[in-house]
Amino acid sequence: MSQLIQLWNTVYAFLGHDVTAGVIGLLILLAFIPLHVVFLVWFEMKVCAHIQLRPAFMEVGPHGILQNLADGIKMIGKDLITPKLADKFLYFIAPIVIFIPAFVGYIVIPFSPNLLIKDINVGVLLIFAFSSLTVLSVLMAGWSSNNKYSLIGAVRSVAQNVAYELPLLLSTMSVVIMTNSFSMREIIEAQSPVWFVVYQPVAFILFLISTTAENNRAPFDLVEAESELVSGFHTEYTGMRFGLFFLAEYTNMVIAASMATALFLGGWRGPFLPGIVWFFIKVYFLIFVVYWIRWTFPRIRFDQLMNFAWKVMIPVALLNLIVTAVVLKVL
Repeated sequence: MSQLIQLWNTVYAFLGHDVTAGVIGLLILLAFIPLHVVFLVWFEMKVCAHIQLRPAFMEVGPHGILQNLADGIKMIGKDLITPKLADKFLYFIAPIVIFIPAFVGYIVIPFSPNLLIKDINVGVLLIFAFSSLTVLSVLMAGWSSNNKYSLIGAVRSVAQNVAYELPLLLSTMSVVIMTNSFSMREIIEAQSPVWFVVYQPVAFILFLISTTAENNRAPFDLVEAESELVSGFHTEYTGMRFGLFFLAEYTNMVIAASMATALFLGGWRGPFLPGIVWFFIKVYFLIFVVYWIRWTFPRIRFDQLMNFAWKVMIPVALLNLIVTAVVLKVL
């Protein structure tokens, strides 16, 4: 009982005094995330179709708008098959663990000056701290499945995330030292009248590339690599267990685009339209760029992926951080 009381006090302190508003916000997120992912998948298929000159979804609903909803219902109805020799406990909790960072990230992202579940002074650190669970869950899924293809995908994920986490953090630190704050709201408010992408174009490009690799999006999708690993770390997952991995991938992509918008593109700032409209215009533009890259460039080899991180991105990110620190010191 004492542990339950302590847990409640922690939740109460995190949400603030208005617990009701916080709980309502969390419930809205639970409903919003799956529906948003349905739209994002439809959006990606349409972008892919236009790039490759084919119609994509057209049959279920106007322009196939209900196709992904139908696929989601079909996925919910599929059997949950567990491999006989799998580590049952780790196999079961891996899809749950991977969805936690995707859910927590939304809590500290300010979509507008008044649309924010919780404003904390270490919002950036919170997102990075929980994002480390993604790598852990992928490793758990690959190892516990007792499948060689899954294990190879999991090992690739660990190596890839360790490599690309460094330039991601270094590019973020270039913005943090300019604002002396880890608060997402304060970083956005500091971008008046000039967005940080003007001062930090190199950091912005590094951040975009790193988050693309962190989310296992092509051409950095060696973790899944359907042509050689069947489906990578989630080969043995069926039904909504696989669906949770799918939800997490697209939700993490939205969180990455939201962070890039807050750190470099001024967040909700923009003329004429409401702040939340500007925020989502920027987010969807970045998501479109990620889609564009996926359906334009081929998958690279794993050694090329690692060499690019360690020999190119990390040195450039370090140099950019040093130059930023020197300029701020001089000025």
